[in-house]
Amino acid sequence: MFVDQARIVVRGGHGGNGCVSFRREKFVPRGGPDGGQGGHGGAVWLLADASLKALNSFRFVHTYEADRGRHGEGSNCTGRDGQDRIVRVPPGTVVLAEDGTTQLADLLHEGDRYLAAQGGRGGRGNSSFATSTHQAPRECEPGRPGEERVLYLELKLIADIGLVGFPNAGKSTLISRISAARPKIADYPFTTLEPNLGVVDLGQFRSLVVADIPGLIEGAHTGHGLGIKFLRHVERTRVLLHLVDVSEMTGRDPLHDIAVINGELRAFSEALAAKPQILVATKTDTKPSPERLKIVEEEARRLGIPFHAISAASGEGVRGLLEAAWPLVQEATQREAQTGAAADGMNQDTREDRTFS
Repeated sequence: MFVDQARIVVRGGHGGNGCVSFRREKFVPRGGPDGGQGGHGGAVWLLADASLKALNSFRFVHTYEADRGRHGEGSNCTGRDGQDRIVRVPPGTVVLAEDGTTQLADLLHEGDRYLAAQGGRGGRGNSSFATSTHQAPRECEPGRPGEERVLYLELKLIADIGLVGFPNAGKSTLISRISAARPKIADYPFTTLEPNLGVVDLGQFRSLVVADIPGLIEGAHTGHGLGIKFLRHVERTRVLLHLVDVSEMTGRDPLHDIAVINGELRAFSEALAAKPQILVATKTDTKPSPERLKIVEEEARRLGIPFHAISAASGEGVRGLLEAAWPLVQEATQREAQTGAAADGMNQDTREDRTFS
């Protein structure tokens, strides 16, 4: 079972209480207060771990609490701080606030961390209250409670290429042809019920990660079919392969299918619809009429995107499609790197301004 959404409760550890104590030993009259401070509570951190691929570990465990701080002791001994709690999530996890819409963090890369709940501060012991006029204080502070929050986690798969199209357009067959992924393949709609990832080896030290999502239908962005649940998994892809079934046996209208899928992408996210796209006519092994292929090719020319005709079952045209997708992925990767470098530069300038102001 593939789990890509979870609701969790995180609690920071409570701070330890301060101590009321006085130094009492032989030959030390008026030893004075020596109550130590309580330890600070541990924090809860979310950590991106590449060994995880889904949020399945959150199916049955929903509450994560850090260790509490120990109480202070006499002889000015400070209580031990509580240990932090590390909660591991797969890269690509988005952390949302309790309202389910406000984004708090995006743990995109391996090792990214987010402070989910801060631990409570330890209370002061009576030695902290001693003054020249109040030399024997008997008061101390209790530890502060740790922060408690409700968070929502959403996983968005990270891939180079996303496969989109109507059910039974040949997406699962294609990913099984080009990678070691083995999704379920059958002759009925919605065979794919969860996203599949496949790694494609192009040779010469080149590889691509491909994401196959369940088929889209009209109204997917509003909840029809399975689309709205999985459309977010192609938000992080760099290139979209738009698969269109051109076989005559199904009786589908290719132009209508293209318009519907592009409309659903646009309705879900303008950024998603703006991604580089390749229009792919599938199931050419069924010998579709030349007119159907020509119609799809002319539509690709009108949209200003590349066109390829393939048969995932026989492998015809698949290699050429992958070679055409590779430079598009590289260009998108370079754009992302330049955008990230510019953003880092802006952040650095801002940090320097704050430092010297």
